[in-house]
Amino acid sequence: TTTTGLERPQVVAHAQQALAYTLFDCKWVPRSARLLCLGSAARGTGLIQLYELRGGRLALLREIEKAKPIKCGTFGAASLQQRYLATGDFGGNLNIWNLEAPEIPLYSVKGHKEIINSIDGVGGLGIGEGAPEIVTGSRDGTVKVWDPRQKDTPVANMEPVQGESKRDCWTVAFGNAYNQEERVVCAGYDNGDIKLFDLKTMSLRWETNIKNGVCSVEFDRKDVNMNKLVATSLEGKFHVFDMRTQHPTKGFASVSEKAQKSTIWQVRHLPQNRDIFMTSGGAGSLHLWKYEYPAQRSKKDSEGAEMGVAGSVSLLQNVTLSTQPISSLDWSPDKKGLCVCGAFDQTVRVLIVTKLNKV
Repeated sequence: TTTTGLERPQVVAHAQQALAYTLFDCKWVPRSARLLCLGSAARGTGLIQLYELRGGRLALLREIEKAKPIKCGTFGAASLQQRYLATGDFGGNLNIWNLEAPEIPLYSVKGHKEIINSIDGVGGLGIGEGAPEIVTGSRDGTVKVWDPRQKDTPVANMEPVQGESKRDCWTVAFGNAYNQEERVVCAGYDNGDIKLFDLKTMSLRWETNIKNGVCSVEFDRKDVNMNKLVATSLEGKFHVFDMRTQHPTKGFASVSEKAQKSTIWQVRHLPQNRDIFMTSGGAGSLHLWKYEYPAQRSKKDSEGAEMGVAGSVSLLQNVTLSTQPISSLDWSPDKKGLCVCGAFDQTVRVLIVTKLNKV
């Protein structure tokens, strides 16, 4: 079925702000009309800027400077009451900040030998059962899980086995946190490896390779029995894995889509509808997609083992906003269709995606 032009979601530029620094990540502050920009100042320090959306403009509320450039951030490991921000920086440090009093971190650990490329949190914000954990992935090849209530040492450390060369980890994401015991971490690497670590059994549950550097991975929901995982790559392709049925040898069924010629930097699922997601590209474009499930999600192979069946993906809308890559993307958890993205043209943009209830 094709949605007619009138019914199709539109992506409307609502507000934008030019920045005098390199922007690496942007995040909505939960339960507010505020957003954060994280990045690197020209003189090599780190910046956190807090903006408030006021009508069609962004008002700067405060700017916080830190010693090292900040690559990534998450609110996911703190409660809604606290709204503490966890950040990963170029020095390999994981810090947790109270933005009301950001002079000294509430928690700080030299987590990695090199830059922390990616961070995710679960167990806070009322999302996901279990401990309020943070996962970090680094250029040093390791993926570590932290519980802020425990000082200095990670609760899990996934590193290359003896003799295996270390790969740059570009992206990490939590999933399967639907009860107190279950939790997984998915990690994507520069050589195309995707690894799924089971934190309950502390073992590698599944791995595959998508032939191109993995820029972004995200589960459609962190706090449900694993359902779908999207992985994006350098060559303009993304893959949607059906995570409900794991075949003993074939793993998970997947569908892949070539979105554009350039790198797909990010994928983010719409919080209010897990079958809709947005990808951001190296050509400064955003693509809005919908996943359609197959008639039956699993079937039996000739040996009688269950295997998954992949669905299909349809493009709802696309828009080009910048001549530079859009490197970060975040949907508002509270207002459906409100989205913020940051690009290497040093601009942060707030967008409104309309008609999402029609698709």
